[in-house]
Amino acid sequence: MKRRFPGLHKAAQPAEVPDGVYLVQVHRAQYRWHAQKPYYALQFAVLEPKPFAGSLLSGRIYCTEKALWKLSWFLRDFGYDADLLRQDELDEKRMVGLAGVVKITTRHPNGTSLLNFDGFAPAGRWRNREVLAGRARR
Repeated sequence: MKRRFPGLHKAAQPAEVPDGVYLVQVHRAQYRWHAQKPYYALQFAVLEPKPFAGSLLSGRIYCTEKALWKLSWFLRDFGYDADLLRQDELDEKRMVGLAGVVKITTRHPNGTSLLNFDGFAPAGRWRNREVLAGRARR
């Protein structure tokens, strides 16, 4: 039996979002254990700029001792519960819905496309994207 699903072919193609600065909301956060490099798999829904609104960005933030600074930066700037953060507790359900600004770049090692989160800022800083681009480079 054959079934027809209009738009199915479009759903299989990932949206091409160029490197840049985006206002996003956490769509999904999931901890993934790995012996050497545990990480959070994050999926952001783009809110701004409008041409990319609704696109999803997926990437990782590692949870190794050396990489905790980046996870902390993300949580702080996206407005994660400060009390939970002080207690070193992460609740994936409370991460969903947090909004902020992210600077992304894409790398292509060995033919694989990897998305890097190069910088974060609170959502209130969205109007001043040029300042954010400079801050993320530091």
